[in-house]
Amino acid sequence: MVFLFLTGVLVQGQSIDYNTKKGYAAHGYDVVAYFDGIATMGKDQFTAMFDGVNYKFVSEANLEKFVVQPNSYVPQYGGYCAYAVAVNSKKVNVDPETFEIRGGKLYLFYNKGKNNTLQFWLNQSPNSLISKADINWENIKN
Repeated sequence: MVFLFLTGVLVQGQSIDYNTKKGYAAHGYDVVAYFDGIATMGKDQFTAMFDGVNYKFVSEANLEKFVVQPNSYVPQYGGYCAYAVAVNSKKVNVDPETFEIRGGKLYLFYNKGKNNTLQFWLNQSPNSLISKADINWENIKN
């Protein structure tokens, strides 16, 4: 009986695979600040954990917003590159300063050299890519 209880706790600790580069979601950038159009690194004194993942924030106000409604701020697809999930069904690291807010959701993208996947995303049909990514994510999220 105790074993089943412990197993249940472990399963609930982290429901999907998150991109936790540097020990934090979004590489330690403030996921609430993205919704103000700003990619900014969070501060060590403002942290929270949600779904087994650590988050940093630039202020106590942003931390409080997150704590009240964490699902509103968590990056889509575990914080992996939205374009790579859509097109290749792959989990690819991101540049946390390359992002888009679409439909009230945060999408992060890979951006290095000539591979700015946000531009590829925008040049194609983002809504169609989201539909593909949603389906692909179901198969690779764990």
